Amino acid sequence: MSPLSTASPAHTADLVVFGGTGDLSMRKLLPALYHSDREGRLSPETRVIAMSRGGLTDADFRGKVDAEVRDQVPMDDPALWQRFLGRLHHVSVDVGGPESGADKSGWSALSRLLAGYEQRDRVFYLASPPRTFGPFCRELDEAGLVTPRSRVVLEKPLGHDLPSAQRINDEVGAIFEERQIFRIDHYLGKETVQNLLVLRFANAFLEPIWNSLWIDHVQITAAETVGTPGRRGYYDHAGALRDMVQNHLLQLLTLTAMEPPARNDREAIRDEKVKVLQALRPITGTEVARFTVRGQYTEAEGLPGYLDEPASTPPTEASQRVETFTAIRAEIKNWRWAGVPFYLRTGKRMPYRRSEIVVQFKDVPHSIFPGGSPNRLVLRLQPEEGIELHIMAKEPGAGEVTLKPVPLSLNFGKTFTARVPEAYERLLMDVLAGNPTLFMRRDEVEAAWRWIDPILSAWEASADLPEPYPAGTTGPAGAHELLGRSGRAWHEEEEL
Repeated sequence: MSPLSTASPAHTADLVVFGGTGDLSMRKLLPALYHSDREGRLSPETRVIAMSRGGLTDADFRGKVDAEVRDQVPMDDPALWQRFLGRLHHVSVDVGGPESGADKSGWSALSRLLAGYEQRDRVFYLASPPRTFGPFCRELDEAGLVTPRSRVVLEKPLGHDLPSAQRINDEVGAIFEERQIFRIDHYLGKETVQNLLVLRFANAFLEPIWNSLWIDHVQITAAETVGTPGRRGYYDHAGALRDMVQNHLLQLLTLTAMEPPARNDREAIRDEKVKVLQALRPITGTEVARFTVRGQYTEAEGLPGYLDEPASTPPTEASQRVETFTAIRAEIKNWRWAGVPFYLRTGKRMPYRRSEIVVQFKDVPHSIFPGGSPNRLVLRLQPEEGIELHIMAKEPGAGEVTLKPVPLSLNFGKTFTARVPEAYERLLMDVLAGNPTLFMRRDEVEAAWRWIDPILSAWEASADLPEPYPAGTTGPAGAHELLGRSGRAWHEEEEL
């Protein structure tokens, strides 16, 4: 079986979700588990145990899920929904060492619930702030709940810089072996991301031109229409670079740029991804101002600015300095990609919601037709997953030959009759199957932070504030100049 495939469960597991009543659990994890249950991918005895400070009974938790999740999933089979609710349990827990005075009754309750099931796989999903990862793992170990068949899933962000990421990795690694640690990035569960590898390595026509001889540049964009209402406290300490680039965009870059794995196994793919991160040309010192752009959205067209978003506390000096948009010109120093810029861009309050990889090919060496334009491959992750190859074609009609770019389009939702699963469905099933291919290894996370940290340091040392851009626009002027200096433009600009 391919390492990219999600195996059907051959055994029963207990999935323990810390933060099990939170937003991520209610919006993503539980709907994903229900879809998997509905399609027969969960064994009948698999249990889902939510851990939180909520003080809920099993019945309370099932009622909460029934009220908040049922509208997000199909309700064509009431009996199946009731069966899924029957899988759910809740344990109230407090975190802290012996000196903290934390109530330990929750850990005893979890121990009783898991007792007698030591031969099952145990998955501890930490849908909680990163500062809790180490303490949770220590508490699990002290309670005797970590078995050789246990796994732990870590949600992003994994730290806020390299030292903090290393500290978390050390704390978790003291309890769990690396093979047991699954660092999740939901972008890697998207259908288009996995199809990128298939497109590259299962089709002979692309590999000979997937290099600097034929590719002019690559654009990777994650644009959102939403702002940060209610999340400014988090975003003041994160910003777009930490929140999106360090994980999501760099993961897409590695899959786009990686060399063909020597073999089709789980570690070979991750080995090649790490090599890409290690080959990224550092951006340091004065180069940061030249090759990076940061922006913050302001009030426009009835949309609030970042500093005006509803929040529990008023904006601070940190609020004024946080970036809600960033664009970066990256380079990979190896034989395949020497001289090919990779443009990374993410922003909030943009005019569209779009995540895509755009591979822009070079023009033909000598065109005999006027009006032609270079070919382009577009891999769309959202809103509709699919692949488009833009080629030149003749417009029908007699007389002068007129060229027009047209897309050869593969829309997964329209082409395949099967439902396209959500990213968390695939990733959760991979965790239960013990397949780490689509998860980040420790050296991969730390290599990404090594590249990001000098940019963060330069921004923090600079007296300049992020460049303002009106909410609902495509970002600050500096982002367009970043490409314009070399005669290039962002994908949507060329479409206008």
